[in-house]
Amino acid sequence: MTARVLVVDDVPPNVKLLEAKLTSEYFDVLTAFSGPEALDVISREHPDIILLDVMMPGMDGFEVCRRIKADPATAHIPVVMVTALDQPSDRVAGLEAGADDFLTKPVQDLALFARVRSLVRLKVMMDELRNREATGASLGWENEEEPTLEVDAPTDGSILIVDEQERVMERIARALEGVGELTFMAGGEDAAERAREKNFDLIIVSLTMRNTDGLRVCSKLRSFEETRHVPILVMVDDGNTKLLVRALEMGVNDYVVRPVDRMEFLARVKTQLKRKRYADKLWENFHLSMQLATTDAVTGLYNRHYLTSHLETRLQAAQKSGKALSVLMMDIDHFKKVNDTYGHAVGDLVLKEFANRIGKNIRGVDLAARYGGEEFVVMMPETPTDWAFMIGDRLRQEVFDNPFDVGAADGPLTISVSIGVATSDEGQTPAALLEAADKALYEAKENGRNRVIIAEANR
Repeated sequence: MTARVLVVDDVPPNVKLLEAKLTSEYFDVLTAFSGPEALDVISREHPDIILLDVMMPGMDGFEVCRRIKADPATAHIPVVMVTALDQPSDRVAGLEAGADDFLTKPVQDLALFARVRSLVRLKVMMDELRNREATGASLGWENEEEPTLEVDAPTDGSILIVDEQERVMERIARALEGVGELTFMAGGEDAAERAREKNFDLIIVSLTMRNTDGLRVCSKLRSFEETRHVPILVMVDDGNTKLLVRALEMGVNDYVVRPVDRMEFLARVKTQLKRKRYADKLWENFHLSMQLATTDAVTGLYNRHYLTSHLETRLQAAQKSGKALSVLMMDIDHFKKVNDTYGHAVGDLVLKEFANRIGKNIRGVDLAARYGGEEFVVMMPETPTDWAFMIGDRLRQEVFDNPFDVGAADGPLTISVSIGVATSDEGQTPAALLEAADKALYEAKENGRNRVIIAEANR
């Protein structure tokens, strides 16, 4: 996976060395030699990842990182501190400034490439979600609150720790006190399967277990739908670069090296929880946008576009299997009079109640949609004409026999509906099927309303 990498260091030979290494792996490399210059390049070029030196004159790496993470436009860009500092306190300071990882000079090529690719994968996923968020906003589905990376980590996270050593778990419990709910699992080859049973915000896996292959646990976690997007933090022995690289290549998000520094461990856990919360908000907004794009705002039923796009697929399946597909085309009788007499607010309540009654009288496999105005369509797979007629007439009777209590001044309203029924023929198009149902509906209107008529071709 290639990417645009910004290398920031005030020492030109260091920049040239990293640039040469990354270019040899086909990364597109940008460079900057000071904090202010780096911020300018970031605002113009929007790199995929930033390799940032800590010790720079004027504005140091910590301050640059804080400014990157404070700007909503750049907060999602991964930042890796590249430094000669190797004290845990320095790492904690960087993580608290928003850094995603540390690489210690001289940088090992294997660790460098693995970490860059791992963080780029994360950014690609975040970019996709952010693009969907932006698309929804441009189409008018903007949410009240735009998701941002929170400054403080959530205190109600759900964390799973997989480790065979009880004393290690006790130390972890003390280190993560106040972060959220902790669940411990003493290894086992079925650890990943058991992790699917609950929605965790973070999974911590030891790669040094004797009786359980930690890498295999991570691999399974990434293969299951329920845990595919849950952040994974692994614990690995110092110096075991090969094991760490394999973990990063299979999609692990972060790591801590044993012996584990408590403050660094806590900072990395909080970072992953913040990113998970941010990703959850993006996913939630995306699903909301999809819902708004496919449903009718008044009734909550599917809209016309969703119906027509799915009708073609279902009709092809019906013709291939030889089973009938029927549609009900419905129109609320004298609906204009309801709006004119009681106002559009009452008219909307009638539409909502009518949609509710449709839902109560059709099957789970049927698809109900508001076709436009006071017209509704129900698509009924594997349903012959006589069954569709029976269901339509049952709905017609339910509507007429039970007046709509929608807050009208003179009490519940007596509402009736006219329905046309059409069943698919071999080679028939979705438009032709809907047209047949519409003609039957028109016939029902012409013959006095409050009735169900079968399309002429299906009689």
